[in-house]
Amino acid sequence: RKVQAVASGALASGDTVVVNSDGTVSVVAGVAEGFGSPVVFDTSVGISHSAVYDANAQKVVIIYRDYGNSNYGTAIVGTVSGTSISFGTAVVYQSSLANRASITYDANAQKVVVAYSDTGNSYYGRARVGTVSGTGISFGNITTFEAATCAISISATYDSNAQKVVVAYVDQDNINRGTAIVGTVSGTTISFGAAAVFDSSQQISQVAATFDANAQKVVIAYIPTNVSQGRAIVGTVSGTSISYGSLVAFEGGAVSYLSPTYDANAQKVVIAYRNNGNSNYGTAIVGTVSGTSISFGTAVVYENADATQNSCTFDSNSNKVAIAYTDAGNSGYGTLIFGAVSGTSISFETPVVFETASTSFTFITYDTNAQKVAIAYTDAGNGSKPTSIVFQPGSTNLTAENFIGIASNGYATGQAATINVK
Repeated sequence: RKVQAVASGALASGDTVVVNSDGTVSVVAGVAEGFGSPVVFDTSVGISHSAVYDANAQKVVIIYRDYGNSNYGTAIVGTVSGTSISFGTAVVYQSSLANRASITYDANAQKVVVAYSDTGNSYYGRARVGTVSGTGISFGNITTFEAATCAISISATYDSNAQKVVVAYVDQDNINRGTAIVGTVSGTTISFGAAAVFDSSQQISQVAATFDANAQKVVIAYIPTNVSQGRAIVGTVSGTSISYGSLVAFEGGAVSYLSPTYDANAQKVVIAYRNNGNSNYGTAIVGTVSGTSISFGTAVVYENADATQNSCTFDSNSNKVAIAYTDAGNSGYGTLIFGAVSGTSISFETPVVFETASTSFTFITYDTNAQKVAIAYTDAGNGSKPTSIVFQPGSTNLTAENFIGIASNGYATGQAATINVK
């Protein structure tokens, strides 16, 4: 049996062919899944701190500590093209050791914001606004958001409803209390409201924040020092203030290496973590925000080995959560895994190794323009140099329904093609 249809794209004799939605036919094509080549973005030893995607500039911004330059806080702009990433010139944002730094993107101001602990100024909590232009970045004035020691943990996120930056941190001068503060970006500066403690009963060892765009709430995952239990709390931003709901334990045992993200497709929060109470396995759990509270489904193991340095993001092209981590059960190799949320649970694909050497300080972000995941990490197999790599998801135009047959001859695009139907 044969059919005739207009060729969309050139066909060679014997090509397998699919029918398109407009009735034209094309050769079966696809892109193989895999990673590009790793790119070193600083030739000295460096520790990545955080990474974010600047949607206005369509660039990835990575902040890190540059050992070759007195541990100064440094930022660099990356451009993703295909499976490659190239970098501009590194720019110092803090001329002293910048510790526990976190970066977020303010979509309203179209700027990035870096929050960090300034070791050159009594470890005070500081913030700067960064403007990406081309492959470079410049910074506005330094603002102090906490005139106290903030050297344990800092995490910044952006509330798109309130159009504010929220910085969660551990206030060491207030008995290590978990605290958050709201920042407003204006031009190249940021100003802050009053700090608000979210758990006044516990000392905190880690904070990690994300924003739930559906519920229009900030979610802060954190670890109390005395029990190391995984906890979360919902924050509501109003003006330059933040208030909280009740704290919820999502893991009864000890946890570490928390990393939350928001799944815009499922409209859920996903928290990745190492479950210290279950052989240090890499674990994830789905949270549902309702009002000022959050509830959780059942925790799911994504790595049956010691998983550290967890960092997760949402891939809006595949509608999956991507988690980059160090697989201590596999020689510390850098590893990536994707998970799909359904209801209050998450299921995972097979993990793939992105670096066959020990990795640390792993951070992941999603480039919505290139539709690629970019990972920043420290590569112990290459002198602990700060490195980045891009993941290309596999894709094809072949579905279960659109295969039609074999091209009987060669045809140029726009020609009537005869297809041997199978």
